[in-house]
Amino acid sequence: MSKNTGRAAAWLDSWMERHNIKLWGFADLQDFDTPVDENDQIFPFAIAWVIPMNPQIMGSIKKGPNKAYAEEYTRVNGLINQLARDLTEQIRSRGVRAQALAASVRSDPIGIKGDFPHKTAATRAGLGWVGRNCQLVTRSYGPWVRLGTVFTDLDFPSAKPIEKSYCGTCKACVEACPGDALLDGTWYPGISRNEILDAAACDRWKKANYFEFHKGHNCGICSAVCPHGLKILER
Repeated sequence: MSKNTGRAAAWLDSWMERHNIKLWGFADLQDFDTPVDENDQIFPFAIAWVIPMNPQIMGSIKKGPNKAYAEEYTRVNGLINQLARDLTEQIRSRGVRAQALAASVRSDPIGIKGDFPHKTAATRAGLGWVGRNCQLVTRSYGPWVRLGTVFTDLDFPSAKPIEKSYCGTCKACVEACPGDALLDGTWYPGISRNEILDAAACDRWKKANYFEFHKGHNCGICSAVCPHGLKILER
């Protein structure tokens, strides 16, 4: 259960517990331009959660992605989309607006991004920070997670956003990136992605070297070497 949901509706707590979602929370997005509904209205809040990846698989891709990682990536994304659809229906059945954000869809192939950053909702929900690898890093699972987001009007107490990086001086991901796409930037709310990641360089490297895995959409090296993730294997 998220730390900030003590007063949340019992049905939502039960829904999360039933689906074994241990890290989740409410995000206040009133200062952000979210995707719009059918009436062109944005959403003020979001429910954000994480689904952990298989740690043994994540630990196996320090030198590059493999078939097991590609299959796990597909499996977890599919699970997130299924959960997001179900949660959206649950919220709408209570007469409240809700809209799911796809787990991994590039709606802007030129800008190499989706409709809204899952990481923004997650940091606003207090789930983690953005590491030098431009991935969400959590205390519990490191960056070995995939993210789910459902926008909504549900007005429950929002979490205290995480507003600083806890990567310290670690540069393991920067040094491991084979495409030289990580720029050694230290995240803070509002920083441009371009100060952390050269998305075009990342995309070129993956398509040139790992095209067999979802047409170059997978790599994962920068996540695999993160000490916050490797602690899971140690445990």
